[in-house]
Amino acid sequence: MVIHREEGAKPLAGVRVLTVEQYIAGPYCTMLLADAGAEIIKIEKPPYGDPRRTIGPFLETDGGEKISGGFLGYNRSKKSVMLNLAHARGRDIFRSLAKKVDVVVDNLRPGAMERQGLGYNDLSADNRRLVYSSISGFGQMEGYRGPYWERPALDVVAEAMGGVMHMVGFADKPPVSALYGMADLYAGLINAYGIMLALFQREQTGRGQYVDTSMYDGMLALNERAITFHGLTGEVPSRGRERVLGPRGAFRARDGYVAFNIPTETMWAQFALLIEREDLIADPRTENGPARAAHGEFVRSIIEEWLAPRTRDEAVEQLIAAGIPAGPVQTAEDIARCPQVRARKMLVRTQQPGIDAVNLVRSPVLMSESPEVKTAPAPALGEHTHEVLRQLLHMGQEDLHELKELDVL
Repeated sequence: MVIHREEGAKPLAGVRVLTVEQYIAGPYCTMLLADAGAEIIKIEKPPYGDPRRTIGPFLETDGGEKISGGFLGYNRSKKSVMLNLAHARGRDIFRSLAKKVDVVVDNLRPGAMERQGLGYNDLSADNRRLVYSSISGFGQMEGYRGPYWERPALDVVAEAMGGVMHMVGFADKPPVSALYGMADLYAGLINAYGIMLALFQREQTGRGQYVDTSMYDGMLALNERAITFHGLTGEVPSRGRERVLGPRGAFRARDGYVAFNIPTETMWAQFALLIEREDLIADPRTENGPARAAHGEFVRSIIEEWLAPRTRDEAVEQLIAAGIPAGPVQTAEDIARCPQVRARKMLVRTQQPGIDAVNLVRSPVLMSESPEVKTAPAPALGEHTHEVLRQLLHMGQEDLHELKELDVL
C-alpha cells in the first residue's frame, strides 16, 4: 500500500505516539519522531513526572521557576499528560488512549507495563494496528529473554558489558566511559528505526507488532570491530593499543589536537611526502599498518614534530590537500561556532516561556521533500492533560474534576 501525503508534509504527520518514558533513551526516541512530525503524548507520573525534570543544569524563568536543561534537550515538541497508572482509573484511561494511537513507547523497567495490564498483548487486543516498542537494558521479547532480562540498566552498564568501555582509554589506565548517555541515545535511535520499519510493514499487512530494543545489543553492534577481530584471530583487542592500523587518533598541534587515520600504504606514502620524510615509506617500522601500529610511539613522535609549529586549521588544510581526511578535535564551544554546523542547521533554537531561546541539537536526518524542523517548547508537567483527554476521550469538566479528586490526574 502506498501512502499519499500532501507536498511539504512532515514524514510522520498524522502519526500519534503514546509514551511512558523517562531519563534519556525513551525521550530521545520520541523526540526524533516529534522532529519528523509525529504527535507525542508523554505520560508522566504525579507528582514530579519524568525524573529528568529534577536533574540539572537548570535554567530560571522570568518568574523564578527552575527548568531542567537536560529535560529540554530531549522533550521538545511533546504534550505532557500527568496520569497515575497505579490507580485503576488511570490504567483504564491509558488503555482508552492506546486505542487512539499508532505507537506506544516505554522504557520502564522490564515487566512494569505487563504487570499493570498495559503490555503489548493487552493493548494490541483492542488495537490490532498498534506498534508497541520497549527500550530496556537487555531486551524483553518472549523467546529472546536471557538471564539478565529483568535487570535494570543505565548507559554506563550497557557500555561496560558491551565491551565499548574496555576499548576506551589508555592501556595502563582503568576503562573509561565513551560519552555520557551514548548507550541511551543509540538505543533511542535504533528504537525509532524499529518503529519506522514496523509502521512501514503495517501499511502492507494492516497489523502492528512489538519492537524490542536492548541497550546491551546496541553497544554490541557499535563494538562489532573488536568482536569480529576476536572471532577471526582469537585475540582480545584492548584499549590504547591498535594492532592492525596506524596511525589513528588525535595528535597535538600548536593550538590543540588534530585527528586523522591512515589505513593504507598509499595514504601513508602521501603523508611521508607531505612531511618530507620519503624514507618512512620503506622503513620496516612504518612500511605497513601493523608495523606502524606496533611502533606507535615512534610514529606519533614524527607526526607531532611536524604538527608542532602548525595550528589545527593549517595542519588540517595541508593534510586534506595531500589526500588524508583530517579534522580538529573540537570542544562544545568550537561546535557552536562551526560554519559547517551552521550550514547544516544542526542547532535549532527553542523558545521556552520565560527564558531566552536555547540551542538544541536537531535530528541528524535531512530530507529534500520535508520542511525544516520547527520545534515547539518542552511541555510543563501536565500541561496538556485536559486538552488530550477532552479531544481524544471526549471527557467533560465534571469527569476531569472527579479524576483529579481521585488523584488519577
